[in-house]
Amino acid sequence: MSNRAALRYDTDADARAREIETQMTDDERFSLLVSVMGASEMLPVRDERIPADVPMSAGYVPGVARLGVPALLMSDAGLGVTNPGYRPGDTATALPAGLALAATFDPALARAAGEVVGTEARSRGFNVLLAGGINLARDPRNGRNFEYLSEDPLLSATMAAASINGIQQQQVISTIKHYSLNCNETNRHWLDAVIDPDAHRESDLLAFQIAIERSQPGAVMTAYNKVNGEYAGGNDALINTVLKGAWGYRGWVMSDWGATRSWEYALKGLDQESGAQIDALLWQGEAFSGPLRAAYADGRLSRERLSDMVRRILRSMFAVGIDRWGAAPALDMSAHHRIALQIARQGIVLLKNDGVLPLGTESEAHVAVIGGYAQLGVVAGCGSSTVVPPGGYADVLPIGEPGPLSGFRSLYLLPSPPLTELRQHLPHARIEFDPGLSPAEAVLAARRADIAIVFVIRVEGEGFDNADLSLPWGQDSVIAAVAAANPNTVVVLETGNPVAMPWRDSANAIVQAWYPGQAGGQAIAEVLTGTVNPSGRLPITFPVDLRQTPRPGLPGLGAPWGTPTTICYREGADVGYRWFARQGHVPMFAFGHGLCYTSFEHRDLVVSAGDTVTASCTVMNTGDRAGADVPQLYLTAAPSEKRLRLLGFERVELEPGESRRVTIEAEPRLLARYDGGAGGWRLEPGTYSIALATSATAPQLVAEVQLGGRFLGR
Repeated sequence: MSNRAALRYDTDADARAREIETQMTDDERFSLLVSVMGASEMLPVRDERIPADVPMSAGYVPGVARLGVPALLMSDAGLGVTNPGYRPGDTATALPAGLALAATFDPALARAAGEVVGTEARSRGFNVLLAGGINLARDPRNGRNFEYLSEDPLLSATMAAASINGIQQQQVISTIKHYSLNCNETNRHWLDAVIDPDAHRESDLLAFQIAIERSQPGAVMTAYNKVNGEYAGGNDALINTVLKGAWGYRGWVMSDWGATRSWEYALKGLDQESGAQIDALLWQGEAFSGPLRAAYADGRLSRERLSDMVRRILRSMFAVGIDRWGAAPALDMSAHHRIALQIARQGIVLLKNDGVLPLGTESEAHVAVIGGYAQLGVVAGCGSSTVVPPGGYADVLPIGEPGPLSGFRSLYLLPSPPLTELRQHLPHARIEFDPGLSPAEAVLAARRADIAIVFVIRVEGEGFDNADLSLPWGQDSVIAAVAAANPNTVVVLETGNPVAMPWRDSANAIVQAWYPGQAGGQAIAEVLTGTVNPSGRLPITFPVDLRQTPRPGLPGLGAPWGTPTTICYREGADVGYRWFARQGHVPMFAFGHGLCYTSFEHRDLVVSAGDTVTASCTVMNTGDRAGADVPQLYLTAAPSEKRLRLLGFERVELEPGESRRVTIEAEPRLLARYDGGAGGWRLEPGTYSIALATSATAPQLVAEVQLGGRFLGR
């Protein structure tokens, strides 16, 4: 669609929303402002407001049939169309973790993932997806980091926007969430996230701003937590001043489920209460049902504001086209599986390799596969993003935790067993399995083998943070013992965050597989055997230990559910690799790091300056295997300070000996600073240092450019 056509389309959606809203009764208006949850294992009672023929899901909002306004049917869909007990027997494509997707540095693949989820949602009648998780990884203990994308605003925004575009191209509305600073799960309903407002604009809010500009999601979902003392769902500065004011956002703002405490949130910019039954349980009543109506009746809620709330919802419906559905698209689940497989392949990061990998498909070695339930499947993160894969889970082992979200915490195994896949990819090898229950037993298997592959896992998910970075269930001891017994020890990590690696020096190779989705076992086997050349790059810094992070001790960790907690994000805009650069810390593995089975060379950097910085270089595959490189462009210094910022990146697929000229244009706001006093971005005149790098700590080619000072806007 051309820009002119898109502008006309947006204008038509606004005009139609105004026209339809004027014809609605007040009862119809208020009915659009509340979503109710379907019956499920967590909420077994069916709400009488949901018609009998409506499939159960996370949210239902009635339509207005006489005016052509469809009902809203909402599903969680961060990593696929979820089904936590709503629809017996329903399954969907289980995609890899968000961190795995971001590790591909491939926006086209992110768009394909969005298309998969949007198509599968539409086939079930769902027209709103609670997707687009974009919270920055500020703490490596955050239980929900696996759902999100990275610690960097540009990478997160680029991948989220592509995914949202893929969803909305299917005429399904996508949210972007959680606005903002939902960066820890510990007592999230009572957490106050404190940050300097200008630093907030340069980090988490910049990620939201860029992604919204590039994809225009139909809805923005607010966070559970407070931001600088005001709950995100009722935060006037965040919603009215920044989102709707400075950014001119025209869609609607919904709460997270159970996060609307007062009807007055409507005055602060919230347009829709979500999961109203949870509000009734937690906060003694639904906020946008009786109380909001009463406020309207006595003049505390103006007619103008009520109309605005309704028009925003209608506008997104018409702009995305959920009112113009024809026949449901045909599903090609095999093609969707291939997308899941490709994300897993490209998202796996080879962290270390001292020569044992790749194993080679013709290998006749004796291989010991140890631990990690590798005989059953691969791990999925838990919470509202967990997807039931085709055929169901390989197994579910309940774990639990204190608090009301204990049912979320289980070990979910997707049926893609790495052990089975390795036997298929190594037909000439002798492979035996040890469950890794104890170091002593694992060592016996390791001593008999030429190569030991240790699979290790950690359960992470919504509602809880990790207490530290260690592996649970004695797995660190198993790795250490196996590596001492066998010099050819490979460690495969299925985790949703960085982990401590006290055994790092003794392991021959380390592979970060994340939560790799329903095709994860195949992807892992392909990377280990060299059928696939690893190309993933870290979207998050791996610290040596928690002492390198802004908060070695996590405030509120271990406090009873319901305890008010304050976290001061003192790192401000310097999240992740930016913090490490500012403090002079050397990470265990840097943001952007990733090895492969070939080699690349960068040559002939040329940098030019205009409204922004543009850099071009030649990338050459100097090895003997086809592979992908990810040249990364960084700002390393501005006129008045040292400052590390990812400015852009490009993923390049090359055959052996092939070269290609790559051009990367910097996002201008990453060269600038946000000036709260002036209400916008200001670019300082002077000399800027630029580096083309293979990671945040590995610059290869450097240059300087002169930029003139200017005001970039809001």
